[in-house]
Amino acid sequence: MYIPFENLPEESRIWIYPSNRKFSDAEIAEIEKDLVDFLNNWSAHGTSLEASFIIKYSRFIIIAINQEVHQATGCSIDASVAFIQSLEQKYNVDLLDKMNVSFKQGEFINYKPLLDFKKLAKDKSVSENTIVFNNLVNTIEEWKENWEVPASESWHSRFF
Repeated sequence: MYIPFENLPEESRIWIYPSNRKFSDAEIAEIEKDLVDFLNNWSAHGTSLEASFIIKYSRFIIIAINQEVHQATGCSIDASVAFIQSLEQKYNVDLLDKMNVSFKQGEFINYKPLLDFKKLAKDKSVSENTIVFNNLVNTIEEWKENWEVPASESWHSRFF
C-alpha cells in the first residue's frame, strides 16, 4: 500500500537505485505513476506492505517500507527487483549496477564505474571532500544523515 514518503518512520528500510543518467520530467512522471501502482500492489505472503518512494536529483529512485507494519520477504524483494529491472528495460538505464559511484562535481551529479572513480582519486580530480552518495544506507534515518557525505566519511575513503 502506497503512502506518502514523509509519513514513513525513520526506521523504515530503504533501497536506493542510482541511474546512470538523469531522467527527463516526462520519464519521472511515468516512473512515479508506475511506482505508485507497484507499491499499491506490493505484498509479502499476501500481506500488503506499507511503502513509498522518492526520486532525488532526477536520477535516484529510493523505495522504502515501514517494517513495523510488515517486513519485506525474499519473494517481495524479488518482486521489487523485477520491477526495477522492468524500468531499466523501459528507459534503457542502469539501476542495479553496484559497481558504479555517484558523486557531485559542483551541482552536477556524476556517475562513473568504480575503476574510473579510483583513477579520478589517484589523479586528484576528486578529493576526500568530494560529496559522494552512499547508496548502501539501510534506513530513512541513515539516508538523511549519511547518504550525501564527503568521501572521507564513507566507504569511498579507501581510495584516498
